[in-house]
Amino acid sequence: MTGRTGKVASINSSGGGVPKRPVLFSNVNTLGLEADRHVSKDHGGPDRAICIYSLDLIKALRAEGHPIDVGTAGENLTVEGLDWALMRPGAILTVGAEVRLEITSFTPPCKTIKASFLEGNFVRISEKVHPGWSRVYARILTPGEVKAYCSIVIE
Repeated sequence: MTGRTGKVASINSSGGGVPKRPVLFSNVNTLGLEADRHVSKDHGGPDRAICIYSLDLIKALRAEGHPIDVGTAGENLTVEGLDWALMRPGAILTVGAEVRLEITSFTPPCKTIKASFLEGNFVRISEKVHPGWSRVYARILTPGEVKAYCSIVIE
């Protein structure tokens, strides 16, 4: 069942690019996960500090035959149990005990994640083409530490 409360199924970080690999915890500052890097100037910044995606959607995409996995779409937080229809720009999230985020936009997919999709069809998670399937970007309202398996709540 999905709702306003879920959990962080995975925290994902990389030295640049995809896939992002799971870590057990991370400090979060105004630019995102402390150890995470981006290879493109099109990613990151205060309004795109954290990329979030749904494990429930990843599982549905796998059922369609896509080879997507946790972190291969470049998300920093893979979450589970949330009603993804509520994950829209303006939504406020509490992650664990300390961190607060505000969703700023849907995340446009790019060719760097094409290996996660049948025939490289990365637009499968484009909000414009397939509403409700996009990853989202968030800004940091309150920095702090996040831990794998902590709660995430849509306020």
